[in-house]
Amino acid sequence: MTFQQIQEAANYIRRITDAPCLTGIICGTGLSGLANSMEISCSISYAEVPYFPISTVEAHPGRLLFGTIASHPVVMMQGRLHYYEGYSMHQVVFPVRVMKLLGIRQLFVSNAAGGLHPNFGLSDLMIINDHINLHPDNPLRGANIAELGERFPDMSQPYDPELIALAEKVGRERNIPLHKGVYASVPGPNLETPAEYRMLSIMGADAVGMSTVPEVITARHMQLPVFAVSVITDLCAPGKIQKITLQDVLEAAQRAEPKLEQLIVGMLQQIEIG
Repeated sequence: MTFQQIQEAANYIRRITDAPCLTGIICGTGLSGLANSMEISCSISYAEVPYFPISTVEAHPGRLLFGTIASHPVVMMQGRLHYYEGYSMHQVVFPVRVMKLLGIRQLFVSNAAGGLHPNFGLSDLMIINDHINLHPDNPLRGANIAELGERFPDMSQPYDPELIALAEKVGRERNIPLHKGVYASVPGPNLETPAEYRMLSIMGADAVGMSTVPEVITARHMQLPVFAVSVITDLCAPGKIQKITLQDVLEAAQRAEPKLEQLIVGMLQQIEIG
């Protein structure tokens, strides 16, 4: 993807809506219900936007929503893109680059993940404070887009400490239990074997999923602060592993949605707009 293509996509969107968007939000599997808290001024299908990949995964509606949450201007990806769908890494992160050109100042990301930590339960929320990238490709591989960022972005703090502190504050105020931990991102689409779960735990991961890290790398390349949260939709610690289906994942995600909604709304209420 070239900078010109990113500009073309952003310009197309701006011809449809001039709605401000200070925060970009990417909703993971089964978590698109956050849109219920949003006053929507404009909805655009991914299929309409030049060069935009189309989400092929069940429970990913594939829409860009513009509007406000708690009076805070946002653009929401209702459904994300995954490497396992057959897209290149550049295609997976294309929407994040477009959102940057649309004016976002920070990126919020949610995902459904398997809980590797033995203390995690179904539908728990885990704030991501670091990650392990196990994808075979990198969204920054190839010619650097200098208009967006430098060639070798620093990743010593991939997840913004101030946003994490704000999330913990909101969690205390609203009695939302929150874990913190390391997220491992794998290509998918198959779930992991028990031996692979043990390997990931030994590596230091507390949760595992098939997304988020490519978008985070891309956001940090563009100097966007990132907040990310995993919803634990299956348990992967020894003695807790069971066969699961997509429906099981969706049901666990839906049970967590009210907590996630409260958390994100509470955070956006306290982020200065000016």
